[in-house]
Amino acid sequence: MQLNRSIAVLTLRLLLGFFFLAQGFGKVFKFGVENVYNNFFKETYTALLPEFLVYATAYYTSYVELIGGLLLVIGFKRDYALYALASVLVIVTFGHGLAEPIWDTSHVMSRTILLIPLLLLPKAWDRFSIDGLMNKSAQDSK
Repeated sequence: MQLNRSIAVLTLRLLLGFFFLAQGFGKVFKFGVENVYNNFFKETYTALLPEFLVYATAYYTSYVELIGGLLLVIGFKRDYALYALASVLVIVTFGHGLAEPIWDTSHVMSRTILLIPLLLLPKAWDRFSIDGLMNKSAQDSK
């Protein structure tokens, strides 16, 4: 049973991590955050919010997706990555809702459904991670 728990947490963490990592990678390296801002954020959101806020949000969400996704995949500083990624989901939900009251929530909900259990499940179950290895090594040295 303990192995099943660890595999379940690993699966949740990897799925969520790869979702965010791929999205962040595409925004940062494939399209470029400046192009993401100009093509997706600028026109839609600057009519509703201050331009500096929209600009900062484009960079914040892109880099948090990239870095947070990578941290989840390797299992390092998992909780901090989850907090940051949760903030991205809240920002995205607010932004989409502001721009268009009825929108496709599937990409946000799928990530949320993976993120919430990771916040609630015991960290001790996440053995197959850098955090898990560091905790095990700290316990072994006592």
